[in-house]
Amino acid sequence: MKLTYDPRYNVAYLRLHEKTAQVETIRISDELNVDLAPDGTVYGIELLNANEQLRATDGGALVVINEAIGDRREIPLSKED
Repeated sequence: MKLTYDPRYNVAYLRLHEKTAQVETIRISDELNVDLAPDGTVYGIELLNANEQLRATDGGALVVINEAIGDRREIPLSKED
């Protein structure tokens, strides 16, 4: 899994799988697209207007939690210019 953020376009992409099959992008809302393969596999999730969505709670940080071992990591997101 990989999360990328492009501040030039304010877009974040959560890649769940490498695109090895033809995918279709499904528009869920004005701020959310999902890439799906014909078999229903989710390949990725695209967040438009990402800075608002990623900073909405957690004080401007990406929080990654491993529930199995109770590990919590916070990665600060850059501030808007």
